[in-house]
Amino acid sequence: MARIDPLPIAATPELADEFAFFERTLGFVPNSILTMAHRPALAKGLIALSKGVYDPKGEVDLGTKRLIGHVASMAAGCMYCRAHTATSAMRHGVEADKLAAIAEYQKSPLFSDAERAALDFALAAASVPNDVTDASFARLRAFWSEGQIVEILGVISLFGFFNRWNDSLATTLEAEPHETASQVLARTGWQVGKHQPNQKDDIR
Repeated sequence: MARIDPLPIAATPELADEFAFFERTLGFVPNSILTMAHRPALAKGLIALSKGVYDPKGEVDLGTKRLIGHVASMAAGCMYCRAHTATSAMRHGVEADKLAAIAEYQKSPLFSDAERAALDFALAAASVPNDVTDASFARLRAFWSEGQIVEILGVISLFGFFNRWNDSLATTLEAEPHETASQVLARTGWQVGKHQPNQKDDIR
C-alpha cells in the first residue's frame, strides 16, 4: 500500500503539459509523478530532467536507454521501476524475449557487446557504494562516444532518483506495467511485493 496517495490528474491542471509527456511516452501518467504532484515544482523539475534524458534527438537508442534504466533498477532493487522500464522498453521496440533474458545479459546472445558494456556500467554506477572504475570507462569508450556516455549516465542518474522515490513510498504499480512485468520478467526475480496494484485499475 502506497505511503502517500497520488493526486488525481485533475487536481493539478498546471501540470497538464507535463502529464501529456508521459501519456505520449508511456501511455499513462505514473503514480510516482501523481504523488510528486503534491509539490508541482518538484514534478515539473523531474519531468524536465526526464525529457532531457529521453530526448529523441539523442544518439543512444530509446529502447536501449530503457534497458539501462532497468538494470540500474535491478541494482537498486526497485520492482516498481523495473516494471515501468520493461513496459517502456517494449513500447520502444525491445522484444519480450530480450527483456526476459535481462538478468543474463552478460551471456545472452540477444545482447551486443556494446549493450553489455552499457549495462555493466549501469550495474556498477547504480550500486551502493558506487562500483565504477577507470576500467569501466575504458570499456565503455570501446563502444560509445563521450556524448553517448553522458546520455547513458543521465539515464542511470535519473533512476537513482526514481528508485529511491518509489521504493521509499511503496508506490502503487499501475495495471499495465504490472501485467507486463508479470508476463515478461517472471524468470528474472521480479515480484510486485509492496507495489501491489489497486484491483480497480484498468489496463490501458
